[in-house]
Amino acid sequence: MAVFLNACVDFLLLSGTNRLSGYPPDLSRTLSAAAFGGIYSGACLIKGFRFLAGGIWRIVFLALMMFIAFGCGVAALRRCGIFLLLSAALGGIALGMVRTGIAILLVAAVGIWALCILAAGNGVGANQFVPVKLCYGNQKVEVTALRDSGNTLRDPVTGECVLVIGASSARKLTGLSQEQLEHPLQTLSGSAVPGLRLIPFESVGSSGGMMLALRVNDVTVGKRKRSTIVAFAPSGLDGAMGYEALTGGV
Repeated sequence: MAVFLNACVDFLLLSGTNRLSGYPPDLSRTLSAAAFGGIYSGACLIKGFRFLAGGIWRIVFLALMMFIAFGCGVAALRRCGIFLLLSAALGGIALGMVRTGIAILLVAAVGIWALCILAAGNGVGANQFVPVKLCYGNQKVEVTALRDSGNTLRDPVTGECVLVIGASSARKLTGLSQEQLEHPLQTLSGSAVPGLRLIPFESVGSSGGMMLALRVNDVTVGKRKRSTIVAFAPSGLDGAMGYEALTGGV
């Protein structure tokens, strides 16, 4: 019972963390981390393993659980901070109750999860990051995209909004090399990939330039599948900030 209860509480707190930080729900990682937390709590009750309930071991297993749920990187640290705040809030609620027990703890966790959804709503926080799947030929790439309202990049021919992905994802999708991405004019003249085109761009702090782009007919942004022009950024968008693509416009 203790394993199930702790797993449920961890799942609700991790889901609320993703909601508040604007990340799409990652059920596989969230469930894995919650299960890990539940198993740890159960192990602490077994004779011979009760030393795991010590402060140092708690920190170690908490760090491992957050690594399973969020990975590593700057964006992961931000989500870890939110998770710790939500956990502290749950502890405060539990201590403030006149009566504490399994039901009260679970109800409090559900209440925190519901408040996270209410706080995020359908605004910027809820939609800041979206999952993107791209299929081109036999290649499939899945990335997390930042929904950037300041990104107004459009195809000058059709006027369509352009999805921008990082170099690592572009190489996987098309087979282009880093050198080819960095020299779009030479790459285009060599016809390395059928259907390549150039997209002019400008960015803050630079004079702009040209990026290689390609129409990909099978692109799923969130839950919406469509044909989209995808541009390949030769630098940046490496996932260090939690995203490897930019989906533009409001």
